[in-house]
Amino acid sequence: MVWFRAMAASAVARSALRRTLAQRPHRSTAVRPFHSTVLRRNAAPVPRPVPLSRLTDSFLDGTSSVYLEELQRAWEADPNSVDESWDNFFRNFVGQAATSPGISGQTIQESMRLLLLVRAYQVNGHMKAKLDPLGLEQREIPDDLDLASYGFTEADLDREFFLGVWRMSGFLSENRPVQTLREILTRLEQAYCGSIGYEYMHIPDRDKCNWLRDKIETVKPRSYSLDRREVILDRLIWSTQFENFLATKWTAAKRFGLEGAETLIPGMKEMFDRAADLGVETIVIGMSHRGRLNVLGNVVRKPLRQIFSEFSGGTKPVDEVGLYTGTGDVKYHLGTSYDRPTRGGNRIHLSLVANPSHLEAVDPVVVGKTRAKQFYSNDTERTRNVGVLIHGDGSFAGQGVVYETLHLSALPNYTTGGTIHMVVNNQVAFTTDPRAGRSSQYCTDVAKALNAPIFHVNGDDVEAVVHVCELAAEWRQTFHSDVVVDIVCYRRFGHNEIDEPSFTQPKMYQIIRNHPKALDIYQEKLLESGQISKEDIERINKKVDTILNEEFINSKDYVPRRRDWLSAYWAGFKSPEQISRIRNTGVKPEILKRVGQAITTIPENFKPHRAVKKIFEQRAQMIETGEGIDWAVGEALAFATLIVEGNHVRLSGQDVERGTFSHRHAVIHDQETGQQYCPLDHLIMNQDEELFTVSNSSLSEFGVLGFELGYSMENPNSLVLWEAQFGDFANGAQVIFDQFVSSGESKWLRQTGLVVLLPHGYDGQGPEHSSARLERFLQMSDDNPFVIPEMDPTLRKQIQECNWQVVNVTTPANYFHVLRRQIHREFRKPLIVMAPKNLLRHKDCKSNLSEFDDVVGHLGFDKQGTRFKRLIKDQNDHKDLEEGINRLILCSGKVYYELDEARKKTERKDVAICRVEQLCPFPYDLIQRELKRYPNSEIVWCQEEPMNMGGYTYISPRLCTAMKALGRGTMDDIKYVGRPPSAATATGFYSVHVQEQTELVQKALQREPIQF
Repeated sequence: MVWFRAMAASAVARSALRRTLAQRPHRSTAVRPFHSTVLRRNAAPVPRPVPLSRLTDSFLDGTSSVYLEELQRAWEADPNSVDESWDNFFRNFVGQAATSPGISGQTIQESMRLLLLVRAYQVNGHMKAKLDPLGLEQREIPDDLDLASYGFTEADLDREFFLGVWRMSGFLSENRPVQTLREILTRLEQAYCGSIGYEYMHIPDRDKCNWLRDKIETVKPRSYSLDRREVILDRLIWSTQFENFLATKWTAAKRFGLEGAETLIPGMKEMFDRAADLGVETIVIGMSHRGRLNVLGNVVRKPLRQIFSEFSGGTKPVDEVGLYTGTGDVKYHLGTSYDRPTRGGNRIHLSLVANPSHLEAVDPVVVGKTRAKQFYSNDTERTRNVGVLIHGDGSFAGQGVVYETLHLSALPNYTTGGTIHMVVNNQVAFTTDPRAGRSSQYCTDVAKALNAPIFHVNGDDVEAVVHVCELAAEWRQTFHSDVVVDIVCYRRFGHNEIDEPSFTQPKMYQIIRNHPKALDIYQEKLLESGQISKEDIERINKKVDTILNEEFINSKDYVPRRRDWLSAYWAGFKSPEQISRIRNTGVKPEILKRVGQAITTIPENFKPHRAVKKIFEQRAQMIETGEGIDWAVGEALAFATLIVEGNHVRLSGQDVERGTFSHRHAVIHDQETGQQYCPLDHLIMNQDEELFTVSNSSLSEFGVLGFELGYSMENPNSLVLWEAQFGDFANGAQVIFDQFVSSGESKWLRQTGLVVLLPHGYDGQGPEHSSARLERFLQMSDDNPFVIPEMDPTLRKQIQECNWQVVNVTTPANYFHVLRRQIHREFRKPLIVMAPKNLLRHKDCKSNLSEFDDVVGHLGFDKQGTRFKRLIKDQNDHKDLEEGINRLILCSGKVYYELDEARKKTERKDVAICRVEQLCPFPYDLIQRELKRYPNSEIVWCQEEPMNMGGYTYISPRLCTAMKALGRGTMDDIKYVGRPPSAATATGFYSVHVQEQTELVQKALQREPIQF
């Protein structure tokens, strides 16, 4: 035991293990038998001591000799009673000390200290790595990387030390029990303190850590073959020459060039080559604007002539019939796709997703699109489709959607099997220094929360960049989890080529002005090695320059193709300029009955909650009788009929499985076993369980809505829905609405049929649980309020020409039809649904099953058949001309039922109430039909929302346009009834709510002129 006591007596040793064993509770002088309380391998230890492999920069406290003596005694009595790592230790050290007179207690003590030094490099070696190409970064080297902290001096460097024969990873596994301290240090410095800094010891999984140690420590100084180096050089020349060419041809243009980070391109290309070798077939890329053009041209292979044409002003994209559609976007926001050959002889499909200037907003979109690709290609192992995100250092640390996206990485219905993150670390965010832009050491520290390994690399060392990029691909394919590559670089020309960076970073840019390019550094290295000559370098440069000039000449005649980066699934879908015929959305009665029975049936041996059982019994009765179909059943019928037609349906959001208002019950739970059952998974024999997906999401709106948007963009033959817990919670995802959903088709010619369900309605639940901010979605609608478009059903393109649809439906049947309409047409548009709350169980908000079927001629439906009704006329049996009606109330949503009830109570026969179910695009034809029906009526718009909210500001100019066309008056002839203007969406006092609601209903029906 003498060696234990010597170890504990050492002041250095006492400080060395203190923090790692801090998990152990404070030990009193009465020491319990260690082996019986802590180290039983098969028992539940309380607490289990840190295995030897997890020791870092701490050592034992003053009672360590007692601790270790107990540990040794436990091992001697039963080797299986201790952790495997300590068993290994005693076998190699204690056993050899007993049989080898040359291995003394002092030798073992020094060996233990050496092991701690090795562990310190594995944990903190990155703090000593040479990461900053500019040499500006000042980092404090941790004490645990100092030899003196372990009692060693320079005099010990050439002494041999006994390390034992360890079953460990890394160079300690090389079966060399004796090495000099100098050899050990050299290997540690090479592995952990060169151009790459590895952070991975925060990962709690030992197998993952050992895998990385093997990769990091057993690779001696990286040495690439001549062929590989020529490829790397060629790619670095392309990256550099591309930027030089653009700078020469367009000296005053913003391009957010890659100067200072040119090694990103060879790094990405080598990563993709390695990924393809490991079975990856498709990579979905998302990135902000810096270096985007270079990635487009050199990695994704967007035609250079097209890029050059865009710089020159170019021509606008056209559709198949030669008509331009959309506003377009700046060139460094656009995307493309390409099937690219790899160095290993494979082919890999690359797609770069278009994005706005909200730098990280594209992250969840990419992840969602990747997940959809995995679904449609049956990639259940998630190895053939991979997402790659390229971040900036400031945005990665500063924007919350980064964490929201990372947080999705292991969730069952959102995981993609790992995303590869690459950070182009400029060491400054526009003009903000890191000390003002983040509170942590690294911009990548947020990824530690998800146990992702992080590889920091000096952006001037192209071979180091290539190495970690390949390692990242290998990690992703091996462990199916996220990984981060942090390329520490700089911006040679500031935020953009016009910006003057010396205003705010004078010291940095004094160094940058004299700093050589990464290409110059690499060329010099290759010339010194003698592997490549000046002539070889000149030959590659000349080849690249020739191609760039040829593409520049060809750019003058370039004609863009419409949607040349859409997936094949979208072939045949119509553009806004092409007429798409109107389709009926009704379903055969026998199919409705069959799926209705399936969605209301619970297995006999399943024991649901008694209240849920009753709900399903009531639903079964609805299907049986064909009467009283409520909202939840109408929705389930829409989902079910689309699924049996072969469409994929996916619904996600917070609490969507049960439904926020306990109405949906798409997944039910056995009250005894906890087993789950989803009726929509059992519509047909041998149904693919993933054909219908319903999933409660994380408490994220930004990330999850972005994910579902990306998912919806992959394949049009799917109904993808996101539901907010309450409608106003959509505020947290406003960037996705503003930059993607509302304008994606206009900017990037990208269609999506995404459905957004936003619970909305004034029930006295306060400002945050009343309004889904209907006005915001209507304000972003792009239809012209002063021009009535072509409304003939055979010629109408109104919805196709509008950026999205906004509806506030009031019957289960109409909800059924509007959902099915999303799939049963030849184009896709986002659909915003002001979903109800109290209508979910309202006694009058019911439909008959006949309203869902495809039988022509039902009361209230168009002659063409059953389909979504954009406007529901008055429920009374009014003729085509009703001169006795003196008030026409137009409204939308649940206020209709309150108006109708008050009308019945007051027996007002002179009032007609029409429901505008589709607010955007505005149903001019149906509005004019009702205006003609009631020629003598005063026209009222009634809403629950304050005057500055809701539909009023959108409806009134369009209603006025419809009236003027019929000679029915002007804006002054539209009477507003609703709440007065307000800062908050609703009152927080229930009594005030009731009073306001009562007054507005009365005011809408009163005979006297409306005074507001």
